[in-house]
Amino acid sequence: MYKMSDFVIQRHAQEALLRMARSHPVVAVMGPRQSGKTTLARQLFSDRPYQSLEDPDIRRIVETDPRGFLASVRGGAVIDEVQRVPELVSYLQSEVDAGGQMGRFIITGSQQFGVMDRVTQSLAGRVGLIELLPLASSEWATHVRRVSLEDVLFRGSYPALYDRRRAAGEMPSDWLGSYIQTYIERDVRQVLGVRNLSSFDRFVRMCAARSGQLLNVQALAADCGISSSAAREWLGVLQASYVIRLVSPWHENFGKRSVKMPKLYFLDTGLLCHLLRIESPQSLVTHAMRGPVFETWVVSETLKHRLNQALPADLYFWRDNHGVEVDLLFEHQGLLHGVEVKSGQTFVPEALRGLDQFARYAGARAAPGTLVYGGSRSFDFRGQHVLAWTHLMGGADAQV
Repeated sequence: MYKMSDFVIQRHAQEALLRMARSHPVVAVMGPRQSGKTTLARQLFSDRPYQSLEDPDIRRIVETDPRGFLASVRGGAVIDEVQRVPELVSYLQSEVDAGGQMGRFIITGSQQFGVMDRVTQSLAGRVGLIELLPLASSEWATHVRRVSLEDVLFRGSYPALYDRRRAAGEMPSDWLGSYIQTYIERDVRQVLGVRNLSSFDRFVRMCAARSGQLLNVQALAADCGISSSAAREWLGVLQASYVIRLVSPWHENFGKRSVKMPKLYFLDTGLLCHLLRIESPQSLVTHAMRGPVFETWVVSETLKHRLNQALPADLYFWRDNHGVEVDLLFEHQGLLHGVEVKSGQTFVPEALRGLDQFARYAGARAAPGTLVYGGSRSFDFRGQHVLAWTHLMGGADAQV
């Protein structure tokens, strides 16, 4: 749940989180800063004491005497921002092995660096992992009367931007600009020690211009005036901070796949629009990046849907040697599900070309494909599903 001034948003991940707590002594809730991890953990496990490692006094105690700290919360606790003292995860192993209580410790973290390796190694078999991204559109849509596609893309999905207590007239860019400075750049300083933040800022903006496109690391590095190794390292930071995600090409050789480069996607379209210097929802109507921004939103919503159910988040794309492509591909219950994305409001049969081609190559392994488009009507066409963008919002009313 995400509590606002006059209503509560139910998070879809809460069912999976409670299920994990019934079968694992430790549950780790990972995700970007300000995605609602702390709020969700504290509301679902309000019977446990809350300890934040952002608090310097508590952090000092944990760093100097981790065993003593865990002894003080032996009955269990919500431990927030565990990446601040990743060594604590190793001590949790012996603590939870000493007792059989399920759901004893709920830990949250905002960076994957350090803490993710410790969680998977030290707590193997003892920890349930939930990755919580910002709000899925279907989580907040029922609280909003009418919304346009451009409004959805421009605002993005960070919970703070849906808090009605925010100052009237405040633009999303005001909050998003502070978010970049406060969190993303701080993570860079902590993890990489980057001093020239102007170079990093240029790098992030150049990544934004490539969202929804194939990623050529060498070309990106050259455009930013940095080495390829630095570009790869900085991409790692953006992935670990849940700012971007790289989607790999499908690994099987359907149709003599001709590309090996991944595609780059931002995980929040509001942040993407801010970095692209898109100033209003109206600007998106005719903007050159409208298609990639819409595709980024569909990929992000698909990823959230799977993560909120604790399903594998392995997403791919497919492209044959003639350049015919399916934007998104994932495996579910033994079948390959293809998703094509078009931002236009008018459906044209040609938009299904990639899905049709993939179905011929994959044969019985291919599930009926799905086209998500910017129109307002959903229907089936030639054995494929054509979905209006509002379908991803639970059928919310639209004004496009």
